[in-house]
Amino acid sequence: MSKRERLDKILSNIGYGSRKDVKAYVKKGVVKVNNETVKDSSKKLNPYKDRIEIEGELIEYKEYIYLMMNKPDGVISSTYDNIHRTVIDLIDEGYKAFNPFPVGRLDKDTEGLLLISNDGKLAHNLLSPKKHIDKIYYVKIEGEVTTDDVLKMKEGVVIDKDYKTMPATLEIINSNKISEVYITIKEGKFHQVKKMFKTLGKEVIYLKRISMGSLKLDEKLLPGEYRELTQEELKLLKD
Repeated sequence: MSKRERLDKILSNIGYGSRKDVKAYVKKGVVKVNNETVKDSSKKLNPYKDRIEIEGELIEYKEYIYLMMNKPDGVISSTYDNIHRTVIDLIDEGYKAFNPFPVGRLDKDTEGLLLISNDGKLAHNLLSPKKHIDKIYYVKIEGEVTTDDVLKMKEGVVIDKDYKTMPATLEIINSNKISEVYITIKEGKFHQVKKMFKTLGKEVIYLKRISMGSLKLDEKLLPGEYRELTQEELKLLKD
């Protein structure tokens, strides 16, 4: 945003309530613009160039937010649901003011890397089927996974009766009664990983996304925790 915007809109966008709330806040005389107290919430300014202070604290304006979340089991990848908890329910009110949304989705019982943002252009680029962005999952499988399974995944398997998936890379960590693997896919069909293994006669009992393109899940994040992307992560994601 390079154009001049109303003060109430700017403050509302960064989590200071509705415009009505902001108007009352500004009238208290606790907001300064370029070191001058402002009591008119309709005053126009450039949030990237003008200095804004609230109760002595310098405000850094952001047009977009980019959050990495380790999505927990039992939470749905949606902005709203009247029955289940959503990933948006897990973030602070200050971030909710930006009207963020999950970029892509993970099944309710799937854990791991989920990007939450309000940057529609970035979301479109990441989710476009034409981009074929790699998504890597850690998977626990009931039953032994074999080299034959690796070859079948590499060729692509048929799911949903007549859809053949793009080639996937399957890396076996260990093969036993409960096997552990990494699988890399380039698509994001509904329940795709589960369906792919079901085609091979195997059942997924645990699924966690660990990377999406250049973005890798921060292992320090516990399920339900999140943080803002670093500038380096954001640059790699946009390149």
